[in-house]
Amino acid sequence: MKLTLKKGPLYIQVQEILKERIINGIYPKHTLIPSEPELKEEFNVSLITIRKAVEQLALQGYVEKRSGIGTTVLDNHAVSKLSKGQRFSEYLINNGYDLKKESAALSLINTEPDTLLAEYFGEECYCIERIYTLNSKPYIHFRHYIHKTVKLPNDTTSLLDSLYEILFQQGIKFNRFKDEFGVEVPAKYIADILKIEQKPLMQRIRHSFDIDDRLIEYSIAYYNTDIHKYVVNFDV
Repeated sequence: MKLTLKKGPLYIQVQEILKERIINGIYPKHTLIPSEPELKEEFNVSLITIRKAVEQLALQGYVEKRSGIGTTVLDNHAVSKLSKGQRFSEYLINNGYDLKKESAALSLINTEPDTLLAEYFGEECYCIERIYTLNSKPYIHFRHYIHKTVKLPNDTTSLLDSLYEILFQQGIKFNRFKDEFGVEVPAKYIADILKIEQKPLMQRIRHSFDIDDRLIEYSIAYYNTDIHKYVVNFDV
């Protein structure tokens, strides 16, 4: 495969190609990717370039390189472990909880002038509303706001899949995320959906940026922490 410097650093190009193969299952979880000499021959680049690309994948949590064994695929999500933190959904599932996306709805909304949404997305944007249940109880209410130029599936059942996987299939690659946590009283209809009284809840606001550092997704989530607290685990 011939790469060109016109498209940017060679190791970044190799990294993105390998990442896409991992996400699409060409290199399944818990299997070895091709050896560095094999990748060197395929991409017609130096071993240093290959090693740098693999190191980046390891830092992002997609692979693990072990001496004498090779490079093993650890994670095949479009949004991998950008830090050592374990995703909250993984924590719940790994600890025996039944976490499910129960419903999803898609709409094109008009943004209010002089608001963050108008600043981020202009006069219109998509809004995806999703409900998560934990052991069959309403647990999280999500609203994801996305630029209207992004192609989203009309079939709402498809929106129950990973939103970041859907965006990845549109060619969107993420670079960084910023999460803000606070305590806010949700709108009454959100409290009704969560089947609780209108009271202060933990709120998480996320900004998701692509590799060009453009804001792609802005989301607001409310958690009923009476059911389960929000937990973050870090490995050292």
